[in-house]
Amino acid sequence: MTSRGPISVPLLLVIATAFGVSSSVQSYFLAVVAEGKSPDALWHIFLLNIVYWYVPALLAPVILELGTRYQIGQSRWYVFTPVHVAGALAYSLLHTVAMFGTRMALMADAPPRGWWFVARIEYLRQLDWLFMTYLFLVGLAHAIVYRRESERRALTSAQLEMRLVEAQLQALQRQLHPHFLFNTLNAIAGLMRTDVDAADRMMDRLGDLLRMTLNTSNIQEVALKEELELLQKYLDIEQTRFGPRLAVQMTIDPETLDALVPNFMLQPLVENAVRHGIAPHSRPGRITISAGRDGERLTIHIVDSGNGVAPHRLTLLNQGVGLANTRARLEHLYRDSHALVFSNVEGGFRVTVSIPFVVAGFATEPVEAGVA
Repeated sequence: MTSRGPISVPLLLVIATAFGVSSSVQSYFLAVVAEGKSPDALWHIFLLNIVYWYVPALLAPVILELGTRYQIGQSRWYVFTPVHVAGALAYSLLHTVAMFGTRMALMADAPPRGWWFVARIEYLRQLDWLFMTYLFLVGLAHAIVYRRESERRALTSAQLEMRLVEAQLQALQRQLHPHFLFNTLNAIAGLMRTDVDAADRMMDRLGDLLRMTLNTSNIQEVALKEELELLQKYLDIEQTRFGPRLAVQMTIDPETLDALVPNFMLQPLVENAVRHGIAPHSRPGRITISAGRDGERLTIHIVDSGNGVAPHRLTLLNQGVGLANTRARLEHLYRDSHALVFSNVEGGFRVTVSIPFVVAGFATEPVEAGVA
């Protein structure tokens, strides 16, 4: 009948048996109340009631199929009307024939006015109820179709929304790579005039970094270990550029290495720390990166040794000004279940990222954290 397969006939028979037993008990007590004694041939009553409910149970799949194919409001009236009128009449006749045949088999003698008279009385007496039963099954078919159509549309809508979010995420992710690439190429061009060997090393590391980013360009989340490996390639480039002016320390809880993080998330945050916390100063600087688990949250801190920012600028940062791309990716991936917080700390500036702690589906080897 539907994409989920035909309706379960055994289940229908179980339901019909339950109704048959219930009707038999009702008929028994009705006879006791009306006649003042228990009726004879209890099994006759039970058999008649079982047949009464088994007929619609056995015919239900056919009626449901008719109700599905010839839906009221979906098919033209001159198509579904004769189909369902004929179906209702056929159902009522089959039900009456089954009941009447059972009565004939159970009764030893013919009734005084003959079987044909009894058959007509039986049919007319039950006709309205039989039509109602048929219409109920047709209505049930309509309800099943509408429900499954609603489920299908909801699933399609969810899939379209998911594809839209994935497309938006991929567009946001791709915006990160040219920005970083242009900055690195500018740095290499500057070194070509002063230190060719350093520029050559930077080119090699840039090639390694680009290969890693291309291999994961369509992946939105990676294990923290992989993100740190990619970040280390970037830091190698920056340390070639800044030399002894830049020191990096990583303090990573081993428990967090398998946790999922947005792909290429740390690089723009660390690049921002290098640009504002290290590059403007001639003194040596330090960037500290730490990751730990706080209950069901993964918390990552990036701290630079710069001078921090002015209070009004800090307020703007925490209100959503700056790093719009990173914010948008976190919003798409985690909705309200994330935090991106900026704060001044003693001797520098700190960025804190908090996201749900979700473990990747594969094992990773420990990363030895230390000074880069």
